[in-house]
Amino acid sequence: MKIAIVVQGRFHAFDLARALAGRGHEITLFTNYPEWAVRRYGVGSAAVRSYWQHGVALRVASGLGFRVEAPWDAAFGRWAAKEIGRGRWDVIHCWSGVSLELIREHGRSRGTTQLMRGSAHIRTQARILAEEQIRAGVPVEQPSPAIIEREEEEYKLVDRIVVLSSFAHRSFIDQGVPADRLSLLPLGVECAAFRPSEETIRERCRRILSGAPLRLLYVGALSHQKGIRDAAALVHAASPGQFEFRFVGGVSRDAIDQVRLLRQAARVIPKQAQHELSTQYAWADVFFSPTIQDGFAAVLTQAQASGLPLLCTANCAGPDIVREGETGWILPIRSPEAFLERLVWCDNHRAELAAMVERVYSSHATRDWREVAHDFEAISLRLLAQGMTQATGGRR
Repeated sequence: MKIAIVVQGRFHAFDLARALAGRGHEITLFTNYPEWAVRRYGVGSAAVRSYWQHGVALRVASGLGFRVEAPWDAAFGRWAAKEIGRGRWDVIHCWSGVSLELIREHGRSRGTTQLMRGSAHIRTQARILAEEQIRAGVPVEQPSPAIIEREEEEYKLVDRIVVLSSFAHRSFIDQGVPADRLSLLPLGVECAAFRPSEETIRERCRRILSGAPLRLLYVGALSHQKGIRDAAALVHAASPGQFEFRFVGGVSRDAIDQVRLLRQAARVIPKQAQHELSTQYAWADVFFSPTIQDGFAAVLTQAQASGLPLLCTANCAGPDIVREGETGWILPIRSPEAFLERLVWCDNHRAELAAMVERVYSSHATRDWREVAHDFEAISLRLLAQGMTQATGGRR
């Protein structure tokens, strides 16, 4: 198939492009990353069309503290619509928020168009973050009315909305979107990049059984959306010396004060390149994620590929990839006390925790990008077949 992938930034688009190109598809990646930067991520034979000027301007504006609003998205959308018009495509796979102009101009005329929504439905996300702002008593970054309106228009016009987790899928159903307009495409992980050596697993189990303080790792953005308030509450509620906490990720503007408190009792490491994260995972005994809203959370699959038991909330892909009590636990959002209770259980049941590490490492199959590409193909071929049937009035 001839596939256009349209994304502002990177997200998981580069991994998907590489996997699809590896299966023989003709891939063109439309992004605001410069081509040299895209190539660093190993996108294989995929062609690249870059609106790098937009990416540079966006970085400068964000660095100066300006909020990225709908006009920035519309500028990328107009560029993408123009570029898509230069060719013909079997599949256009485009990211939500930046694809309205593209969908309006080409959504019904150039193969099948899929809208990738990386989070829950925009109104569900906005509601959760508005609630968090009230709870935190400080401004929390959340989608503006203009961005909400823009995304909802995309939802209405596109052939199919692709979501990444059952949590995100359910949020669209709850907002009245028919199930037959949704496709579920869970993400994967580059297993070889994160799978630790047997010696790393043996050392982890020895450390757990020795009674040393359990090492607890969080990877991802440090923001209210990712549960920074609950993470800080968890760290400060734990008994001194009982656990070692490590946080790895960039700090959002709305979380600066929380992270300042966090540094008093935990180590905070700046955002790391993906190829350097395996060292962080190898350090840990347990991975935890108290996110209040996440369409998938790719760090969960990375941690699982690294042989780590997972503690995470239901508002992400956790329920799709965790076997309760066997490879980790699913806990309610906004419940640092539940996280602490489970961690205390781990501390008091060292043999069971070590057995879980062995189980995750030896028997749990982590989904890789080849499987994602295979499922993407299946979704696309079904949509193309439906389009052909409609075009011929149901005749074969």
